[in-house]
Amino acid sequence: MKMYCFNGFTCDARPPSKLKTGLVCTLVETDQGPVLIDTGPGLEDYADPHWMLKLYPRLFITPMDPRETAIQQVRRLGYRPEDVRHIILTHMHFDHCGGLPDFPHAAVHVHRREYAAFTGRARHWTELAYVRRHLAHKPWLNLYEEAGDQWFGFAAIRLPFEPEMWLVPLFGHSRGHCGVAIRTESGWLFHVADAAPIEFTADASELLVRMMLGLHTPRLRAFKEAHPEIRMTTGHMWLDFFEGRGAAGIP
Repeated sequence: MKMYCFNGFTCDARPPSKLKTGLVCTLVETDQGPVLIDTGPGLEDYADPHWMLKLYPRLFITPMDPRETAIQQVRRLGYRPEDVRHIILTHMHFDHCGGLPDFPHAAVHVHRREYAAFTGRARHWTELAYVRRHLAHKPWLNLYEEAGDQWFGFAAIRLPFEPEMWLVPLFGHSRGHCGVAIRTESGWLFHVADAAPIEFTADASELLVRMMLGLHTPRLRAFKEAHPEIRMTTGHMWLDFFEGRGAAGIP
């Protein structure tokens, strides 16, 4: 199998912080073709920015470069956009699902609670990050909910792909936020998305983490220490994480 990680959205903090990060998008070769996990913003977002993307450059340093869109990066990896027939979403904030319209024939796999939050009335300030036009093309939706299965002690939902993949509910950052676990040839990759701070940053404010990301970070840090054999990624990683991974894949 081949698996690639690429940066779908660069977002650097303004001085004095030196925080320079990219959004993790992952392309996995499966028995049903390449499957994309999260998309970053899409071409329409750059051509006609919604209010969140107009706000972000005022708060952060963002290049607003359409070459970072998933559709452009999928092409650079040697695939056609129409080859991507399945997209798994950790959640539906604009920076994770804005590229859905660029893959109009792809089925969308997401937790039922997240879809309900996206389509319903906002209950929390983080739900302002939903942009309804990202589903305006009315893709085929596969909605999931727990059925009692587990992955390494976490409640989990088996996804219909080989290699083995699991949707792992980690509610908090959003109502239906999930991680994704993938069995690779060299072991498991557990992408916890926005349930933990960037690369599990040890000095992040715990109060801020709880407010922004939910309550899972202590458990995920403990899991990371207990399972060094499992590679773990967060939804946003330092820019040097991506160097070479898009071109050569993840070993």
